[in-house]
Amino acid sequence: MTFPLYCAEPARRDTARHLAERFGLEPVRQRPEAGYWLELGPERLELVTTGRHGAVYAEFVEGAARHRREQGGGRGQPVAKAIGLKGARVLPRVVDATAGLGGDSFVLASLGCTVILLERSPVAAALLYDALERARVHPDTVEIAARMTLVHDDAIRWLAETATRPAAERPEVVFVDPMFPDTDKKSAAAKKGMQAFQQVIGDDLDSAALLACALEAATVRVVVKRPLRGPAIEGVRPSAVLEGKSTRFDLYVIRALRPAGAADAP
Repeated sequence: MTFPLYCAEPARRDTARHLAERFGLEPVRQRPEAGYWLELGPERLELVTTGRHGAVYAEFVEGAARHRREQGGGRGQPVAKAIGLKGARVLPRVVDATAGLGGDSFVLASLGCTVILLERSPVAAALLYDALERARVHPDTVEIAARMTLVHDDAIRWLAETATRPAAERPEVVFVDPMFPDTDKKSAAAKKGMQAFQQVIGDDLDSAALLACALEAATVRVVVKRPLRGPAIEGVRPSAVLEGKSTRFDLYVIRALRPAGAADAP
């Protein structure tokens, strides 16, 4: 079943047609009266609904993205520490295996990493594509967006294929932020927009298989982002855990990144 795409801006019908073809969406002539749909307006693409949930969209230029870009804390940010950037001489190539709305990918790209954003959901992939297109034409984000590549594919399939390549062609780091069923009612009530996004995208029930493929594909480490008190993914135990205020990062270390100041091998 394809997901509906409504174009609310007549001047952008060509863009809507391109989105529909690229991500397998179903163009509709009238705004739906129930359920969820993607809506292309004059400014951006949004996931909307007739219910109480707010619109959901990916954003790399304004809002929280601007704040994190200008005042985010550099390599001292938790996700940067988890990836291994603090003290690293060579910035890793990162694959975000569950890109979602791309927030963590954007932070890593803003710090200089090249990032491949894997997203199997056509809805999330379309939202990411729209955000990247806007970021590529804004002077504040054009260089960051150039380090971000969107791949609309199943992460398990993509990582399994990547694992067969020579080490030089594989990512140093694979980042995984799986969606699990949200049992925290207060959290769900406070984040209605993201609750709607999760309902459309669905939970990641194949996380154990994804972790196994990530460990085969990465050459340096795999990083799994989890709620602070959430369960670890079944299977291999983490090498280390980095805890924050509301989230934690489970680290599966294969080898260390080259530290700053390290001499090149002869």
